[in-house]
Amino acid sequence: MSVHFTRRSLIRGITAATAVATLATGLAACGGNSDAATTTGAAGGTVTVGQLSNGAAKQTGLKVSEVKSISAELPKSVKSSGKLEIGVGALPAGFAPLAYVGSDQKTLTGAEPDFGRLVAAVLGLKPELKNFTWENLFVGIDSGKVNVAFSNVTDTEERKKKYEFASYRKDNLGFEVLKSSKWNFDGNYENLAGKTVSVGAGTNQEKILLEWKKKLEGEGKKLTVKYYPDRNGTYLALNSGKIDSFFGPNPGIAYHITQSASTPNPTRNAGTYSGAGASLQGLIAATAKKDSGLAKPLADAINYLIKNGQYAKWLAAWNLSNEAVAKSEVNPPGLPLDNS
Repeated sequence: MSVHFTRRSLIRGITAATAVATLATGLAACGGNSDAATTTGAAGGTVTVGQLSNGAAKQTGLKVSEVKSISAELPKSVKSSGKLEIGVGALPAGFAPLAYVGSDQKTLTGAEPDFGRLVAAVLGLKPELKNFTWENLFVGIDSGKVNVAFSNVTDTEERKKKYEFASYRKDNLGFEVLKSSKWNFDGNYENLAGKTVSVGAGTNQEKILLEWKKKLEGEGKKLTVKYYPDRNGTYLALNSGKIDSFFGPNPGIAYHITQSASTPNPTRNAGTYSGAGASLQGLIAATAKKDSGLAKPLADAINYLIKNGQYAKWLAAWNLSNEAVAKSEVNPPGLPLDNS
């Protein structure tokens, strides 16, 4: 990925802590894409989200039917095909809770595939999921192997040279603390004074944290930043009180919270921050080839899901409610060219 590191840092921040069998097998296929790991569409007007999630989500059935006024907006070639070919860049190891192989060892599950299926239902199309490596995901869009990507793709001005976007989720970082902790970030770096925080080296969140550390030092205050070789080390440090918080990609933290819930040291989210920094709320967006004519019907389908409540239920099922957007936008302002 680019300087922003959203998906790369997400993978670095999650996979070590989530190397369960459901992630390690099934997605280990070589090559660019896999048609084997697919999910089914709406059955009887119901899309079931959170299936086979290995405890990462609450399985929920959502009523969704075609909205003909929206499906009429589709390009003729897509509408006549009867299917929406959806790309996910989860090879080789997946990135829970967003996209990974489910507990049956073969089905591609996660928040992103689920949302693609919901959007396809509104458009009256059968979803066909294709799993790629991250790099080949964009090759798949360029070559027409897929119509759209739902794969934690950040909206950037650089990418707008080749792609069009329909936003659907905030691109957030998060602070994870023990559930017993009384500390909260509250969107204010001043609240980090006197704290010890772990972060992944070389990530976008490290850059942000070190900027806050410098600001606090200028005010005569101290923020201690610690690094660990993997997430196991990070969470051992958190459990033992060696650090106060872990600062990382919000979806990965959401996943770990579900996994720690029944342990002696459950955790919680103590606040989020835009992955784009203070000047812009970063956004995750459905990504289609530029001038494909898909961005508007995709955005309208997403807004239908927002208005009618399925969107909020999808996010809640995956413990991602803190990344909700008020509406989907076509090509909203993205990360600027000097940071994308």
